[in-house]
Amino acid sequence: MKMPQLLILLLTIWVHAAAGFPADRRVLPGGREKHASWDDVNVVAHGLLQLGQGLKEHVDKTKAQMRDVSAKLKAFNITMASLERKQQEQEEALRARGKEVEEREKMAAEMAEEMRVKVEEVKKQAKDIYSRMDRLEGKVEEVIAEPILDSNYSDHTGIPFIQMVAAQNKRIDQLVDKIRQQQDKLEKQSLHLQALQSKVSQKRVKSHRRRDEETALRGEAKQSHIKSGLARDCHDLFVQGQRASGVYTIQPQNSQPFHVLCEMTSEGGWTVIQKRLDGFQSFNQRWESYKSGFGSLNGEFWLGLENVHSLTNQGQYILQAELSDWVGHTQVTHYQVQLDGEEKKFALHLEQDSSSGVQEELIHTGASGIPFSTADRDNDFTVDVNCAELHSGGWWFSDCGTSNLNGKYPRRPSLQLRRQGMFWTTKGQNVSLKTTLLKIAPSTIKQ
Repeated sequence: MKMPQLLILLLTIWVHAAAGFPADRRVLPGGREKHASWDDVNVVAHGLLQLGQGLKEHVDKTKAQMRDVSAKLKAFNITMASLERKQQEQEEALRARGKEVEEREKMAAEMAEEMRVKVEEVKKQAKDIYSRMDRLEGKVEEVIAEPILDSNYSDHTGIPFIQMVAAQNKRIDQLVDKIRQQQDKLEKQSLHLQALQSKVSQKRVKSHRRRDEETALRGEAKQSHIKSGLARDCHDLFVQGQRASGVYTIQPQNSQPFHVLCEMTSEGGWTVIQKRLDGFQSFNQRWESYKSGFGSLNGEFWLGLENVHSLTNQGQYILQAELSDWVGHTQVTHYQVQLDGEEKKFALHLEQDSSSGVQEELIHTGASGIPFSTADRDNDFTVDVNCAELHSGGWWFSDCGTSNLNGKYPRRPSLQLRRQGMFWTTKGQNVSLKTTLLKIAPSTIKQ
């Protein structure tokens, strides 16, 4: 029974009681006093009994509700205490992980410094070995140039001339093998360092993500929409106001960001896709390496077929080839360029640039283009011969004799054939090259 109904009942009982017990006693005729009837007393008693039962039910119900509220408050307090304990544990775990990330970053920085020192040492050793190779090759050429050997020298040594040359060649090959071993070791260490840096960055991202999630649960998360704003190529950087040549990060359409070497000129920005200058980087690589790229943007490198395809796939591009030989002659040629994707074996399409006048062709690609070939992917047009394996390196081989700018770097032009060096054909003759530079830019660039 609800409280208002109890009050109404109580009021009714009191009204009946008041009516049954008048305030003034009247004397009835005959000398008798008026008293309350038994029925009135029963009504009052019954009303009081119902009132007591209603009050008892109300009290019991209120007690039950209080017990329920008390239980819920107790459970809520337990939950809050558990949440606070978990939050403290998570904060402690985040602090521990942050400390671990800092320690790993410090370790990665130390390893990077060690790697830099080792690279410098290897570079010095390589320069020393190259210097020795140059001296040995000079001696070989001097001996070859002499028509007659000194008999006294021959009698004194007792070593035939052919054996002496073979010994020197063997020594040169050993030195080259030693350089390759050191380069392989450096590449492995570099991969290990990259793996460590990747793990550190992943842990850092997870830590930040966990922190953001906790901040969002506390109602303190903020949304941020940041666009990459990366340029499509080096000429796009030039249009945006960049004038300094160097390494930048770009993102062509429908591609992931990657680093490139930009050469800024007065006409615009050129994206360098290949550079040869000292022979420190080996270009005798397999298909996957030519696909993704290799080398250092601060030295010799190959940008990667996928990256070049993503660039030329944005529109019409121009390829500029800058070549120099060992006697100081230079050649600069321009072509309209298009590179297909891997499904078409990165076929190259070159057309003479009408604005450059008549010039010699670097490669005659034809309408269908020439697929790219490596020693492990023989896609050239020569039957029964793997031109990439024959000449070393990867290139667009129509046959095996037109050009190869990715061949072995010749220490001396006279040894070019033995070393399968880089060359191109001009005026009907194969010319050994000392430096090469291939770069591309949109056809809208001013020339």
